[in-house]
Amino acid sequence: MRKIIYSLILPILIIVVWAILTTFTGYIPSYILPSPSEVFQSFLELIYNGSLLEATIYTLTQVFFGLIVSAAVAIPLGILMGWSRKVEGLFGLIVGILRPIPPIAWIPFAILWFGIGMTSSIFIIFAGSVFPILINTIDGVKRIDPVLPEAAYTLGATEFQTIRKVVLPAALPNIITGLKVGVGIGLMCTVAAEMIGSNNGLGYIILTSTSMLNTGAAIVGMLTIGIIGLGLDYLFNRVEKDLR
Repeated sequence: MRKIIYSLILPILIIVVWAILTTFTGYIPSYILPSPSEVFQSFLELIYNGSLLEATIYTLTQVFFGLIVSAAVAIPLGILMGWSRKVEGLFGLIVGILRPIPPIAWIPFAILWFGIGMTSSIFIIFAGSVFPILINTIDGVKRIDPVLPEAAYTLGATEFQTIRKVVLPAALPNIITGLKVGVGIGLMCTVAAEMIGSNNGLGYIILTSTSMLNTGAAIVGMLTIGIIGLGLDYLFNRVEKDLR
């Protein structure tokens, strides 16, 4: 309980200073930075008309499918690259070239290839989250104690059985870390993609609200993204802690 209270001190101070600058002194105009009460009013309006719930579900759906696709590609490939030098040599160059490219750079191509909508956003999420999962999976496999696979071979296990029953469980904590990083990047990519190539989602709410100087609704969208990210981070931290 003390830890929770301590962690709330800074957010409360920020809200107090925010209220003083906007509500009590009027030093900052509302179209630049709305007051906490105006943000709360925008929150109630978005809840009442269903826009916030719809946008949140839309954004979470994209993040979920983007992460599923990323994991389906990155985890098997990462295990193979960490296990086999030949596979690492085959894919290492292309991974090294593609990994530094910012996911946002793929947005124009995603719109050209898939049009405006969920598919293009999922592609952007994939481009952003696949490499953290891949790199952490490779690292997890390479950190395995060599004695473990050797013991499995001694007991008569095949290479496939060794990978499935020894390598994968041993690398799982690193894989979860990669998923945690990947979902954070994926959430950021989703919002950016929604601002440019979508007609729904939290990013779309932020973009349309600011274009109409409804900064209160934009801040509601931003805070919703932050709360989602905090919740997902907490979830993965719990799983990671249990595995370790």
